[in-house]
Amino acid sequence: MSRTRKDRQFRPVPVPSVTLGGLFGARQDAVCQTTAETLLDRCVAAGMLTAIDVDQPSPGVVIPYHSMSPTVPATEQRARVSTQMFWDSDLGKSIETVAYSLYRRPNPALEARVDAIVALYAKLQRADGYLNAWYLRVVPGREWTNLRDTHELYCAGHLIEGAVAYYQATGKRQLMDIMSRYVDHMITVFGHGAGQIAGYCGHEEIELALVKLARATGKQKYMDLAKYFIDERGTEPHYFDIEARRDGRDPKNFVMGSYEYSQSHKPVRQQDKVVGHAVRAMYLYSGMADIATEYNDDTLTSALERLWDDLTAKQMYITGGIGPAAANEGFTGYYDLPNESAYAETCASVGLVFWASRMLGRGPDRRFADVMEIALYNGALAGLSLDGKTFFYENPLESAGKHHRWVWHRCPCCPPNIARLVASVGSYMYAVADDEIAVHLYGESTVTAEVAGTNVRLTQATRYPWAGAVRLTVKPEQPTRFALALRIPGWAKGARLTIDGHAVDLDAVVVDGYARLERQWTGDEVVDLELPLVPRALYADPRVRQDAGRLALMRGPLVYCTEAVDNGAGLNALSVTVDPALARESRLAELGEAVAIDLPASRDVSTGFDGALYREAPPASEPATARFVPYHLWDNRAPGEMLVWMRGGKTGA
Repeated sequence: MSRTRKDRQFRPVPVPSVTLGGLFGARQDAVCQTTAETLLDRCVAAGMLTAIDVDQPSPGVVIPYHSMSPTVPATEQRARVSTQMFWDSDLGKSIETVAYSLYRRPNPALEARVDAIVALYAKLQRADGYLNAWYLRVVPGREWTNLRDTHELYCAGHLIEGAVAYYQATGKRQLMDIMSRYVDHMITVFGHGAGQIAGYCGHEEIELALVKLARATGKQKYMDLAKYFIDERGTEPHYFDIEARRDGRDPKNFVMGSYEYSQSHKPVRQQDKVVGHAVRAMYLYSGMADIATEYNDDTLTSALERLWDDLTAKQMYITGGIGPAAANEGFTGYYDLPNESAYAETCASVGLVFWASRMLGRGPDRRFADVMEIALYNGALAGLSLDGKTFFYENPLESAGKHHRWVWHRCPCCPPNIARLVASVGSYMYAVADDEIAVHLYGESTVTAEVAGTNVRLTQATRYPWAGAVRLTVKPEQPTRFALALRIPGWAKGARLTIDGHAVDLDAVVVDGYARLERQWTGDEVVDLELPLVPRALYADPRVRQDAGRLALMRGPLVYCTEAVDNGAGLNALSVTVDPALARESRLAELGEAVAIDLPASRDVSTGFDGALYREAPPASEPATARFVPYHLWDNRAPGEMLVWMRGGKTGA
């Protein structure tokens, strides 16, 4: 979308419509082979099935409460939370991951396990449609009393997304019907009518989930409820103040002491700075973007563009990681991007991919797709190991060797989040309007979609992101006129495009960073796109004090890093001063044939200090070769140090 509005509506293709090979095909195979089952196994081990099984006694509080604020008295439990409160969301995301895995690889045993979980939820659901394990089994009778803190609607949102995915994968409607009854109940609860509450969730998620449910069922009332939650957020009198007083709580005693934490400090259309908890922000903006697309709402689009510029120009890591602070799992001040202590939660980068993809709903625009690709390949994909068994929660850009992937977490939100993204990534690659298909991401794949009233099969033959050649074949069922929009990444200097061997003048056809090819497609055309993958150095704005005097290396959309397993300990002693375009490249079998980059460098040595910590003369240096590997693959081999931002002068000058 450019600064001028567009009324076209682009929607992602369904996950089953895309078959992947290459890098993401291999990662999806890992999800099918290990991750999907691992998620269910670890949810069971945590006690999540016992929590929803009405034939067993309630487990009570398994994970202890923790205070939401240091000022809350220890005796005041109503303002405290337990991560157990959102177990429903972990099960919802795990079901969604399994559903996507079934598209690629049928697994009757795994499907039967999900069916059993769905049956438990069917028995748990109250007669009026209400469904939340915490409130039905642990603290019955307190539903809808603390939307601010306890993730009630957030849990519903993830179960809705799981329900839609499972229906699309298997044709089984039970869970979608369960969640539809729950949403029908919500419609009676929320609003400004007599006996209703004008509330919304402290942790956004329900909004984008309702859009998915509306699209899957064709029911406008679900879309309207999503719009209601967005329109209501941050209005005065503030609902979270109202519910706190109603519940006997002091409205001033809550986490972080500011409604900026949950992006409810002002109405969404008035917000212009990205603040608070990073994952909540990304989910809110994703829902806003969906509603902007569905209702052609320029007021939401304007707010989202302001927020987008604020995030990407002042608060985003080079990896697409966001939210530098552990204290609030979110944002601090402008240009505050520490490397070793970076929080950069996997879920936050996943959320950025969600938001970016939805910003493309009103038309292709490279601004959003480029960031989507960076966040996907770097900030998000780092969260899942190559074998699909272990995970990152935090994603620092520097490690002294003590940061490693873990098997599970007391707050296990990230494992199923990155797993469901990887398993559904095909739907982020393509989007379709009435008379246009847009290719947002490149990778070996085949998609089938209806464009201009005709079924069209589009195939990408490529080794991207390891190689930059992309061959696209377009096969409509019958000759049809429509547009094919191909993203030309901002980093792809010297990109070339041909149709049947004839060069296309990119300057003449590129609109908002996409080459828009409108013509009568017969099925005989071959489109070749060449994206030069030349290693390049990037430098941070000097106001990012942590990166002063340093450079980072990128190749295409991939951020690269050094690891001790290749370079030995003491990575900060390395300096790079050679133009990265002169690097040697090789393929690493142990990292899935990833491309490694070797650059001449120098290494400072500690010899000559004679036991002293400091001296007047600078350290001597010796020639070295620095090996760089894709950041998303670090900590998949021997443990050790890692570094993204390297010492070095300006290169290529």
